[in-house]
Amino acid sequence: MAIRNIVKIGDEVLRKKCRTQLNFDERLHTILDDMAETMYAAEGVGLAAPQVGILRRYCVIDVGDGLIELINPVIEEVSGEQIGDEGCLSVPGEYGKVKRPYTVTVHAQDRNGKNIKMTVEGFKARAFCHEIDHLDGTLYIDKVIKENIEG
Repeated sequence: MAIRNIVKIGDEVLRKKCRTQLNFDERLHTILDDMAETMYAAEGVGLAAPQVGILRRYCVIDVGDGLIELINPVIEEVSGEQIGDEGCLSVPGEYGKVKRPYTVTVHAQDRNGKNIKMTVEGFKARAFCHEIDHLDGTLYIDKVIKENIEG
C-alpha cells in the first residue's frame, strides 16, 4: 500500500464527472487499499477517487465503525434532513454547514463487483452523500448554507 497525494481545490479533476468502473481487478484493489491508507493518514472519514486524481466512480468511507468501499454508487432513496458541519481533505482548513438527507439508501458494488445495497443514517449518510457528490464533480462548498471561520 501507498499514501497518495490528495488533489486540492483548484485542480480541474475535482470538477469532472467520473466514469463507471468496469474492471474489478487487482489494480482496483490496490487503488482502494491506497485510498484507505491515504484517508487514514490524513485523518479523514472519506476519500473519493477524483481526490487522488482518478476519474472513476468509487470511494472509501470510515466514520469510525469500519471501512466501506463503494464502487459505482447510486443513491436510490433519501429521507429526512440534517444540517451539520462538513469539511474536505481537498479543501483544507475550511468547513461549513451543509443540509443533507438524514437517511440514504445506496446501491453499489464491492471491490469484487458484487452488488450491495446499504441504508445508512446520520453522520454516515452525510459521508456517503459527500463522497458520492465528488464522483459528479460537486464539492461540499457548492452546498454550504453557512460558512464557519476557524480562529
